[in-house]
Parts: sequence; C-alpha cells; structure tokens
Amino acid sequence: MTAQRVLFLGGTGTISSSCVTDAVRAGFDVTVLNRGTGRRDLPDGVREIVGDVRDAASLKEAVGDAEFDVVAEFLAFTPEHVQTDLDLLEGRIGQYIFISSASAYDKPPRSLPIRESTPLRNPFWQYSRDKIACEDLLVDAYRDRGLPITIVRPSHTYDRGLLPNTGHWTDIARLRAGKPVVIHGDGTSLWTLTHARDFAVGFTGLLGNPAAIGEAFTITGDHAPSWNQIYQWLADAAGVDDPEFVHVASETIAVFHPEVGPGLVGDKAHTVLFDNSKLKALVPAFGTTIRFDEGAREIIEHHDAHPELQTVDPEWDAVTDRMVAHARSAG
Repeated sequence: MTAQRVLFLGGTGTISSSCVTDAVRAGFDVTVLNRGTGRRDLPDGVREIVGDVRDAASLKEAVGDAEFDVVAEFLAFTPEHVQTDLDLLEGRIGQYIFISSASAYDKPPRSLPIRESTPLRNPFWQYSRDKIACEDLLVDAYRDRGLPITIVRPSHTYDRGLLPNTGHWTDIARLRAGKPVVIHGDGTSLWTLTHARDFAVGFTGLLGNPAAIGEAFTITGDHAPSWNQIYQWLADAAGVDDPEFVHVASETIAVFHPEVGPGLVGDKAHTVLFDNSKLKALVPAFGTTIRFDEGAREIIEHHDAHPELQTVDPEWDAVTDRMVAHARSAG
C-alpha cells in the first residue's frame, strides 16, 4: 500500500518538528516546505523543499503541481495566509489541517473544562482573533464547497528548546544569580502544559483520518500545574535551592511591558483546563506521558549543553527589576 503523502508547511518549529518526526515513524511520506533556515534538524527520510509561504509565487514554484493526501499548515496566522494556500492547493489535497490556537477560546473562561464547543472569543489578543478569522474562512469553505478541513487547537506546547515562563532564559539567569523573578497574579492559577512529543501523537492520529474532516480538535495534555509549581520546577532543574518569587498582577505587568500584555491578560492569566475526550475517542494512544517536572529538567539540560541558546533579554531584565521594586514598595 502506498504511503499517504503529507506536506508540512513549516516543520522545524516547536510543535511541527515533533509532528514531522512522529509522522515519519508512523509511515507517512513526508515533505517539508520552509525557507531552509529552520531551528531544528529534520529526520531521515523527509523530503525538504525550499520556499517562502508568505510569497505566493515562491510557494507555487516550490510545490509545483504536486498533489498531497494531507497539507498541515503550521505557519498561517491571518486569513490572507490561509487564502494563499487555498488559491494554490485547493482541489488537489485530501485534507487541509490548520493549526489554530486554544487561546481563541472564550477569555476569560466562563466554564471549565474548555471543550471544542466552547465559543471562540478573545477581546484581548489580536493573535487569537486572527486565528478565529482563519477558522471562519475555513469553516465557510467546508460548508460552501466541501473543502476537506481539520482544525487543531493547541494550548501551551513546549519542547526542550522552549521555556514556557514569560521571561524565558532571562528568568533562569536571574534565579542563578540570586535575583528575584516575577510570577503573574498570585501564582495559583492552573496552566495546561503539553510536551510536543505528546502533542505529536494526537496530531499524527488525525493525518488522513476521514473522521477528522470538518472537525475541530483541542490537542493539549491533562497536566495543569500552578504557575508557582512551574517556576519551582524550573528553579529546581536550574539547581537553585532557594528561589525568590515576586507576584505581580497580570494587568500591572502589561503596563510595565505592553508587548507581553495581550498574551498574558488574554490567555496565561486565567486557569485553563481542557477536555480532550473528542480527540482521545479518535486517537486512543494520545495522552500525557511527560509532566513538566521532567520537561523542566530536559529544557535546562538542553540549554546548559547549548550556551548559544542562553539569551538574556536586557529589556525584560530591567523591567523585572522595576516590577520587583514596585511590588515591594506597594507591599
């Protein structure tokens, strides 16, 4: 039997690289299209073609007249991006999988756990609203002309190359230097973290699956530690015995650092718990196998082995000092 042909638009990112690896392992014939500057190596057996998905002419030249059983789009963030794909590929693909975002679900959550039927609305974050607009375009295309779509909504997915905390490596450097780091709110809200290798199992189960056509799926783990626990596990992994955590309201952080405000106030500030039963019914192998205590050790070990990844952001470092001083003066 001929292996199903899958085209990944993207394929070297935090989520997509694990999905590519798992798809190869599952026996799919995998092609990856990107600009050839990916952060992660591709596994053996993957066909790589170079093109710019933001440039319609470049995309057309790279793909040519090839047909695919599945196209998995990891790099579309606006309806215009999606429309470029459809203009080129519609009519010669068996399934179009769009990577949306669980941040598109109603914020703040009115009920938990969040399910696929939860309304999509995020008044705080343009990124989320753009993802919703992409979904609307695709759902209309499915209803109007039968475009074979599947929508996937990840929440916070990480691997060894990505720290989930707001300050990323800057926070780790501060902790190791004996400096305090800021945790939003009081640190007790629960946050669902999903390792990319676990995500990939659920994602691969949707590739070429006729039961997934016309459907949306949340793909997250069921592991939801508090933010205090997340930071503590990072400190433990970094070898910091007595970390100092300073709690600052999310809205206050947004004032001090407007760039992080929308993603914080519009997503991370809230407890998020998800019901993955719809996906598990279709992909029974999916589940959480990697908790973040293990994930934190993997992240720190990888960064310690690759000093070039230990990027300290001077702006976040300085803002943290100001937020700590503000919190102490207010206390």
